[in-house]
Amino acid sequence: MTGNPKLLRPAVAPLWRQIKDFSGYGGEATYLWPRWILLRAVGVVFIIIFSGIINESAALIGPHGLVPLPDVMAQLRSAQPTAWESYLKAPTLFWFSSSPAMIQAVQWGGLFAAIALLANVLPRLALLGCWLSLLSFARGWLIFSDPQIDWLMLEVALLCIPFAPAGFRPGIGAAAPPRPLVIFMVRWLLFRVMFESGLAKILSGDPHWANLSAMDTLYEVAPCPTILGYFDHQLPHFWHVGEAILTFAAELVAPLLAVFAGRRGRWWAFWLWLALQAGIQLTCNFGWLNTASIALGLLLFDDQMLTAAARWFRRPALAQYLANSAAPQTGPTPAPAWQRHSLSIALWVHFYLSIIAFGQAASMPRNIVLDAISRPLKFIFDGFGSVNAYQLYARLDLQHVIAEFIGSNDGGQTWRPYEFRYFPQRLDHISGFIAPRFPRFEATLQIQFATRDKPTTLYRLVAAQLLAQNPQVLSLFAGNPFPDRPPQMIRVAGYQYKFTDLTTYRATGNFWQRTYTGEYLPMIYQRPMGEIGTADTAFDQIAAKAFHGNPAAQSQLGFLFVSGDEGVPKNGAEAARWLGLAAAQGVAAAQLNLALILAQGDGVPQDLGQAAQWCQRAAHQGLAAAQDRLGIMYVQGEGVTKNDTEALAWFLVAAQAGLPEAQSRAAYIKARTSLTLSLAAERRAQNLTEEIAAAAKKTGRK
Repeated sequence: MTGNPKLLRPAVAPLWRQIKDFSGYGGEATYLWPRWILLRAVGVVFIIIFSGIINESAALIGPHGLVPLPDVMAQLRSAQPTAWESYLKAPTLFWFSSSPAMIQAVQWGGLFAAIALLANVLPRLALLGCWLSLLSFARGWLIFSDPQIDWLMLEVALLCIPFAPAGFRPGIGAAAPPRPLVIFMVRWLLFRVMFESGLAKILSGDPHWANLSAMDTLYEVAPCPTILGYFDHQLPHFWHVGEAILTFAAELVAPLLAVFAGRRGRWWAFWLWLALQAGIQLTCNFGWLNTASIALGLLLFDDQMLTAAARWFRRPALAQYLANSAAPQTGPTPAPAWQRHSLSIALWVHFYLSIIAFGQAASMPRNIVLDAISRPLKFIFDGFGSVNAYQLYARLDLQHVIAEFIGSNDGGQTWRPYEFRYFPQRLDHISGFIAPRFPRFEATLQIQFATRDKPTTLYRLVAAQLLAQNPQVLSLFAGNPFPDRPPQMIRVAGYQYKFTDLTTYRATGNFWQRTYTGEYLPMIYQRPMGEIGTADTAFDQIAAKAFHGNPAAQSQLGFLFVSGDEGVPKNGAEAARWLGLAAAQGVAAAQLNLALILAQGDGVPQDLGQAAQWCQRAAHQGLAAAQDRLGIMYVQGEGVTKNDTEALAWFLVAAQAGLPEAQSRAAYIKARTSLTLSLAAERRAQNLTEEIAAAAKKTGRK
């Protein structure tokens, strides 16, 4: 039985009218004031973006930065077989020049364009300048570009160029209202940002979104949670379930209301979207992503909705002003037909590519024909980063991890951390309200640490520049922990951070507790000739610390040359050299081992007198093995005058420390000597014990 299409018209016609209304083809609505407000908001976001670029670019891609721009451009060029493919894959103004002057020109040009957009001066040209400048940096500094927030603003800027009114100072653009197709494309972008994010959470299979428990952990694992995020984390599970439901309502229900439920539905969609995005920005600090998303949400309005809202709030004068200013006016001569048709073709190509991106985000089955059509278009347009899929937090990271740069300027005896400006590091520190600013350097480090099992090149570069005291790289951190003397070695330690509970916070003031997860990067250090070395093995680390004057490491290194452990060839002379350095700084174990080498003449001339002196120093520091060895020297007369009383006294002191060999030797001598000698030795041992204890107390030695 074949259905009659006429029977469906009463049901379909209202939906079709709503779709046309949402798409800007309804005929009645105008969009002058929403457009004006949106463009000013976009200008503010771009001012924030380029201010951040100006603040960080010298340290990131400047001639003395982490990744100098000429090196980046050379890498981009070598990655493609031809120059034209390089230009398409990485379109950037820096192909013309990668000099510091060019960096300055592009970043300041972007900032001036953003200010012009905010001031409503040549808005179309200003948007083009913002888009081109951000695209140049997004492609020019590679690892420092975030594909979600940078790409969103590239697409916003590109679509807003035809959306903006023409002219030098166009006001609200009453003489040049936006074309319906342009309205549709900008609103379609908003729909995608909303709907794709929610759809991705469902399709990802993440159990935390499926069982509505995601918000139990989201605030803790966010890059820079604020004080509000900390306290929200402490709320009960049912509250977090409600937040998860709000998330799905704002991302899945709201866009459908916006399309199919008319103006009332768009009001609901806006408030749901605003609640979600404002809540995320106030608790999680996701850069300008939420600010831009709220700005896009303004496109849900039209002039008539704003006028009605003014009347509802009993502001008749404002309502009248909005109505009069948005009234249709006779505009200038329309653009030539070829310009209008060219723009239409470009927008429909963009729409087609966005459908492909949307389909990939939604895991839709691929079509061979569509793939064949899309391939050349994607080859041409992919590099511009202006047609994207948006899937923020489709899957949750269940850990908040941070890699901490730590340096030492005393051979590794003490370590000082380099504190980040924004990301939490100290246990009593919580991030401020950073958003809509985006700390690009710190965010890149955290993303790489959280997503890469092996240390990345960026971490090695940062560590090397910190070792060199590069002032530009140091400016990326909160301060220089080595203002007195530069560091000799840098290591990177990983930590997992978790929120404390409220009881702990009240007792200690700490927002965080952290667990050491291991070394993320092998320690780097200054070699004797000034070059940078990497301590890949335990021996390398000991040797590096020993070279820079760490007495404990010098003692360890000397012992390795004695024992031949860790694959180190035995070498008495080297052992004596390193043990001598440590012994001179009071390391008791080094003093004893040096005494043994000198007594045996192992690789050095035998010197029993020196051996006895070093052994005495170690014994007086309370080292039981040295006390036992000194007793043997007094028994045998090695480097000292033979003295059974002194020998027994030292054996008794070592025996009191729990050394079994000394206990046996003391018992042996007592059994073969007179009572008078034994009593004298015991008194001497008591005096020695008191002297050692007093010296230990004075020096703070245990």
